[in-house]
This record gives sequence, structure tokens and C-alpha cells, in this order.
Amino acid sequence: MLSSMIKKATTSWGIALSITLLLTGLGFIVTIILEDRLSPMRTYLPQLHKLKNSIAALTKQEHREETEEALQACSRPRQKYVFIAPHKVGASTTCTIFQRYAISRKLPMMLPTEGLVLSWGVSPTEQEYIHTPDEQYHALMNHFTYNKTWLRSKFPADTAYISLIRDPSKQLRSAMNYYYIPQLLKIKSKNPVKTFLENPWRYKNRSEVTFAHFNVTWDPSRNFMAFDLGYPTEGVEDEERARRYVNELEADFTLVMLMDYVDESYVLLKRLMCWELQDVLYITKNNRSYSFKDYVPSEKETAMLRRWKAVDYLLHDTFNKSLWRKIAAQGPDFFEEVQHFKEVNSRVNMYCAKLKKGGSNLTVEASRWNSQFEVDAEFCRVLKSVVKELLTPLQKGRKDGRWKLVTERINMRAIVDGHPTFKYESERGKYLKRVKAAKKSKQVKKNKKRKKGKRH
Repeated sequence: MLSSMIKKATTSWGIALSITLLLTGLGFIVTIILEDRLSPMRTYLPQLHKLKNSIAALTKQEHREETEEALQACSRPRQKYVFIAPHKVGASTTCTIFQRYAISRKLPMMLPTEGLVLSWGVSPTEQEYIHTPDEQYHALMNHFTYNKTWLRSKFPADTAYISLIRDPSKQLRSAMNYYYIPQLLKIKSKNPVKTFLENPWRYKNRSEVTFAHFNVTWDPSRNFMAFDLGYPTEGVEDEERARRYVNELEADFTLVMLMDYVDESYVLLKRLMCWELQDVLYITKNNRSYSFKDYVPSEKETAMLRRWKAVDYLLHDTFNKSLWRKIAAQGPDFFEEVQHFKEVNSRVNMYCAKLKKGGSNLTVEASRWNSQFEVDAEFCRVLKSVVKELLTPLQKGRKDGRWKLVTERINMRAIVDGHPTFKYESERGKYLKRVKAAKKSKQVKKNKKRKKGKRH
């Protein structure tokens, strides 16, 4: 009985208090309105200004608290990684992200002795990469043919393995343009992709090429991404072997990003590696144009391509599902961060594009996903830099081409032109000198013969 009476009294007191507060609030609002009419700008605007400032301060405090919570969850950024950069997947842009991170944190990197290529087809020899004093390596970010055994012998056990792939149809179009594939296959149509997809098997004897200098067979039109990730050309028809290998890759790699969802991939990279937002900002590099770039294969052509590039499609389908599983595990704010990342990246891109000497810095305010940071001229310079500009200052030692690998593109051109392929630029240079000397000697003999003819 007593408890019931207390409860009723408490309830009545609460209602009375609520009504009192409501009436007080209404009276305050009426007072402000009357004062505003009687003496505009005297008291209302300063109060409004104070109110706006208090809201802004509260918002900043909330952002600081949320940022601190996020940083506590990611108190140890992962600073040991291998980024395998397959060809023609947009890796030039992504590679600079890993370069910038390694350079800014002074990580011990595995770098090619000369040139841009560290490995292609086979693992590097001891002469082909720069050795650190203690043989410790925490970062690799180059075109590199994945070799699990070799890499694990050089990098710590807690190294994160990361890669990037893309829609195999788009990868084929890019490769078709870059690697002289129409010339190799003797396709002369305006749209070589469409012609090729009528029947890829018609060109099989031409599309498979052998690099005799290290006995590697490669088909640039077929399972190019799988080849870069260590799957051999001769296993192209073995579906079970391919499935086992792709499953093994899924177990080996911390993350395989998709160029098709590049912003989502970069935000996921940031989260999984516990990096900062500014670490994964980017400016697109090497965005080439060509006549058939935007060609979209028909359903029939896509079905044909799925059979032809079966291992690449298996790779893409597997890691597409893997990417979205990882994203689903990130929680409901993931896509909010993606939107925030796109907005910040757009602002930074625009600022860097318009920046003039002596211009003021851009301040990127703190948010739920980043601390406040400044963007200045040096930040823009590094952000705009391509792979070669970031790599060359780090390379030391001989620059005579002795250990500089010939790119697969140059070797493809040589095959198309009927010349031999080479592993090193030094060997190729000697061959070209001999060819040039032979041409000169032939021309001299031809001129002498012509002069003799004129005398007679």
C-alpha cells in the first residue's frame, strides 16, 4: 500500500516537473522572439552563435572520441606486407599506395637492383634484388610472379600477402592493347577483341609463346592473372588442379582486392592493415585510351571468354565472393566510410590539381574514421608520383643494365618482330649492337656494289 502511494506521488511529481520545464522553455522562446522584434541583433544572434559553437564543439568531441576508439581497436598497424601486382589490372595506382607507406615508415623493402621488374616467370636470383644489411624484408610491391616457397624464405611469418585483380574481360582488353597481341595473332580488324572472341582456340598455336632464356611458356590472352599469381600455363585445362590452387591462394592471402570495386577495396585494406585514411588516398595512374577499351562483349562472347580464361574467371569469382564476405564482417558503418573516403579523395585530388606555389594547405577534418591531417605541396607531389619516380631514388649500385630485367612487353615486341627474347637488358643491348652493325655492313656492301655498277 505504502509503495503504491509513493509510486503515484513520484509519477505526479514527474508530470508536474515536465509541465513546468515545458512552460519555462516556451516562455524562454517567447522572450527571445519579443527581444528580437524590439531590439534586433542585440541578444539573439550572440546566443545563436554560442549555440552553434557548442554544437560544433560537441560534434568535434564526438568525432575525437570515435576516432580514439577506432585507433584503440587498431593500435598496431601491420607493417609487413607483400603486394603482388599482376599485369594490366590497374596495379600501377595501387602499387604507389604501398610504396608511399613503406617509404614514409622507413620499412626495409625488397627492391629490384635495376629497373621496375623484380620477377617475371621465375623467382629472382640473388643478384636481381637489393639486399638489406641484415637480410630483413618487410615490404615488397612490384610486378612479381608469386612463389609461396621463395617468398616465405625471405619474409617473416606474420607478413600480410595482398594482391589485386579485375574483371577478366577488362584485363584482356588492356593486355590486347599493351602486349601487341593483335600483331602476334595477325588480327587486323578494328576491334581485335571481338574478332578474337569469335573463336579463341583458332589462335592457340600463336598466342602461346615461349621465353627460351628461362624456359617459360606464357599466353598473354588466356589466364594472365592466374599466371602472375603462380599458376602454370600448362595447367590451363586441369579444372581440379586450378580449383585446388585458387583455394590455396585464398588461404594464403590476407586480401585480394578487386579493381571493379576499388574504393571499397582500399577502405577494407585500410581497416585490415590498421592504416590511416591518408595512407590509402590515390590519384589514378597510367589510364590509357584505345579504340576498343569500352567494348562490352555479348553474352555469347562472354561465355566463350569464360571457357578460354577459365582459371582467371575462377580466380575472379572466388575473390569477388571473398571480398564481400570480408566487407560484410566490417559492420554497418563500412559503406558510410567508403562514401567519406570518396569525398575526401575527391577533395584532395581537386586540391592537388589546382595547387599553386605558395598556396595554403588543405585541412582534412577529423571524422569517425580518421584523425585530422594536412595536405600540402609535398603530400601532393608524392601522391602524384608514379612507380618509377618513387622507386628510382631507392635503388643503388650498378646502372649498366647487367641485372636489369627485360620487360615482358619488350620481349613480346621482339617475338612479333622475329627477334630472340632476353632476360637482361645488358644481353639485349649486345644483340641490338650486333644487329645494327650487321645492317650497317650490309648497307656498305650494297653501296659499293652500286658504285661499281655505275663505273661499268
